[in-house]
This record gives sequence, C-alpha cells and structure tokens, in this order.
Amino acid sequence: MTKVLVATEKPFAPEAVKQIKQIIEDAGFEFATLEKYTDKSELLAAVKDANALIIRSDKATKEVIEAAPNLKIIVRAGAGYDNIDLEAATANNVLAMNTPGQNSNAVAELVLGMMVFQARNQFNGKAGTELKNKKLGIHAYGNVGRYVVNIAKGFGMEVFAYDPFVKDEVIEADGVKVFHSAEELYRHCQYISLHIPNNDKTRKSINYDLLNLMPFGATLVNTARKEVIDEKDLLKIFALRSDFTYLSDLIPDCEEEITRDYRGRFFFTPKKSGAQTAEANINAGVAAAKQIVGFIKEGNSEYKLN
Repeated sequence: MTKVLVATEKPFAPEAVKQIKQIIEDAGFEFATLEKYTDKSELLAAVKDANALIIRSDKATKEVIEAAPNLKIIVRAGAGYDNIDLEAATANNVLAMNTPGQNSNAVAELVLGMMVFQARNQFNGKAGTELKNKKLGIHAYGNVGRYVVNIAKGFGMEVFAYDPFVKDEVIEADGVKVFHSAEELYRHCQYISLHIPNNDKTRKSINYDLLNLMPFGATLVNTARKEVIDEKDLLKIFALRSDFTYLSDLIPDCEEEITRDYRGRFFFTPKKSGAQTAEANINAGVAAAKQIVGFIKEGNSEYKLN
C-alpha cells in the first residue's frame, strides 16, 4: 500500500489534517503524520518507508531523500521550494512539486496589513499617512503579486510591476503599468512589494544601489526570502536615509542592529506568518494531497519542479 507521510515540524491546522487524511485514505493509501518533531533523526526515521511526502517549511535535504528508498514524490505545501534539494530529488528519481497559489491571498493580505501598520506609525497615536494615491511596485508578478495588486487597488494605490518572465500584456491586462528593469520600478515607487525567489541570480540582489533609487518615504515589504536582501547594504540604507522603512515576514540576520538603532522604522513578524491563516493552511494541504493522488494514480505531474 502506498504510504503518504505528512512531516510538519510546524503542523497543519487540525481541519487541514482531517481533510488531507480523508483524501489520502479515500484513494486507498496509508496516511501517517510526523508533527512537532524536534530533531532531524525523527524525520529520517519516519521517511524510511514513505512513498510520498508532504512538507511545509521542513527541509527535504539530500540526507532525507536518500533515507527514503521508496519515495516517489515530495510536495511542498506552499509556493516557495528552496527547502527541497531538487538535485538530490532528481538523482533519486523523486518528483518534487509545490502548490502555487494556495497561500497567495493570505500573503497578499499580510503585505497590505504591514503597509497600513507602518503608514499609521504602527498605531502609536500620532498622525500617519494614507496609502491612497501612493505608488506601489510589484517586484515579480506571480500569484502573490497579482493578489497584492487586487487589494492595493481597493486602497486606491497606483500599481506598477517588473517581471522579465511575464509578458507585458499579461500584466497590463490587470491594469498594471509595466517597467522593464528593477531600477525603473524602484526609482518610481515609494512602496515595493518583493516576491522574487531565492536563487543564484537573486541572492543579495536587493542592494544599496537599488534601494537608494526609491523616492522619499521609501518602504520595502519582503514576504519572499531574506536571502535576496544584501543585509550589509540594508544597514547602509537605514543609516543614510532616515525616511527608509523595512517590513518583513522574515527576521533578518541583522535584526539586533536594526532593533537597536532604527526604532519605528521596521516591523518583523515574530515567526513567518504569510501563509498562517486557517484558509491558506487548509488550501495548501488539500492541494498537496490531491497532487499526490493525481500523480500516483494518473501520472499527473503538473507543478513539477524537477
């Protein structure tokens, strides 16, 4: 019998687990969970007889993949997938997938929520500013970016985007103006919502030269990956521009310096929260379960990553 393991150090909500279990068992598969584990050895032991694996932010490293000789598929319940060693998966004939779009609205609402929080001086009682008529740049126009656009338009913001991998007409169809370089986008927009992946080309690409192009009152919102930020340059822009603020769903490595020196000019969620809604939790888990069933029973490899 095909065994599907849900391995989540940070567990799904109970309702999500219930629905995942139903989908797996209705397909005639065995359902197993490993939740709130505290040591990698527990994961290595749990995957030994698994044929399919669902994870969240858990790391499917080469060691984990090689510890699972019967593994056929890994699904990351979420959009980002840099926690899967794709090279190791391919070498061991394991298909890797993600579940794009399932968490998008949750992340987009967090983006706008943090922007409102900062624009109102973090609700400290002093007069703030409004988002209406402000210029918002979307750096990478994927699923989350599109949802951010829809919500931002409700606030009356002017929205722009840069993504060299998306055709102009696709972006323009959403009523968004296209820029053809990151420099143009940053130079034009007071707010930037960052959605680029973490890879060799993007790592530390958000640097001083780019951030310093932003107009007065610059606010960078990062719900992507902390690795795309050049933190040395981040500290430099904080020091040289008193109008710069940074809002992030990922605590930077230089948190201590920012917290000590730039009070009121930053906000970091205490734990990655973009996908932490009941709806997103269920949507991503259910999608992962359905994709596993579809692959094993029908060979459906939509959303494959390797």
